[in-house]
Amino acid sequence: MQRLFAHIGHSDKDRLLDSLGVDVRHLETTEPPERELGGGLFQNFWGERYVYLQTPWGPMRQDGKGALAGASSFGELESFPWPSPDCLDRSQLKAQCARYERHALLYGFADIWQRPALVRGWEDMFVDMAERPEWVHFLSRKFTDFYLEDYTRAAEITGGRIDLYLVISDLGTQRGPLISMAMFREFVAPYLKEMTSRIHSLGGRALYHSCGTIWRFVPDLIECGVDVLDPIQPTCAEMQPESLKQKFGGRLSFHGGIDMQKLLLEGTPSEVEAEARRYCEVLGAGGGYILAPAHLFQPDVPPENVLAVYRAAT
Repeated sequence: MQRLFAHIGHSDKDRLLDSLGVDVRHLETTEPPERELGGGLFQNFWGERYVYLQTPWGPMRQDGKGALAGASSFGELESFPWPSPDCLDRSQLKAQCARYERHALLYGFADIWQRPALVRGWEDMFVDMAERPEWVHFLSRKFTDFYLEDYTRAAEITGGRIDLYLVISDLGTQRGPLISMAMFREFVAPYLKEMTSRIHSLGGRALYHSCGTIWRFVPDLIECGVDVLDPIQPTCAEMQPESLKQKFGGRLSFHGGIDMQKLLLEGTPSEVEAEARRYCEVLGAGGGYILAPAHLFQPDVPPENVLAVYRAAT
């Protein structure tokens, strides 16, 4: 955002999004402040731990092993100071709804498996799935219960105004799944179903985020109640828009897809615009596509290419 603001000559985020024709606004709550642990290491209210890498455009978070990495007993998980949904400040939600009454509203940052794995530590979490499955269920249960309550409160405060609720858990690497289908169905799917069921009961739709090569999971994600899939990382033929639209277009909407790793970094604005138009034409045929990059825009993306993405939709 800082690099883009410098390019366009102002720092008004709403003005920028309006000028690009962006239809969605992400409602924001205030989280408890992070704690500095020393040596440049920080911890958030969940127990995720990370450092900040300096870039010309500001600091970027890089995760390390979380607060429960190396835990050797189930009691350590139980006695950890888990947060309550009371810790989020939702006092500005009504005002944000009033400000964005002409936009679709997206809420939340719920995670049901990946962020629990960050708190536990990736290596430990993968071992747990094989050797201590009850530990994984305990962690996913903590996160799921928190966000079930958070989303319910947000819906009540906003009078059911929220259109999309975000659920996150990365399932894929560049080359294939992070976990087996059997492990997905044991450790992720039950909690995802709970989240989507609650979201639907609140009058919303579930936007599910997973990076990577995840086409194998898509039928199960649909069965779990996912309405919109994000961010459509184009890692292989099966993750290309033509394949996704042909296989799943009648049962799923899509958000994202514009390549973050090469095209947006190295392509010309005209190349970026052409690719964005392709996604609009293919995934958007008959409806069912929200134009966006295949992840959040990163600081090394030239501002001209950010702007080019949205010219394709005008």
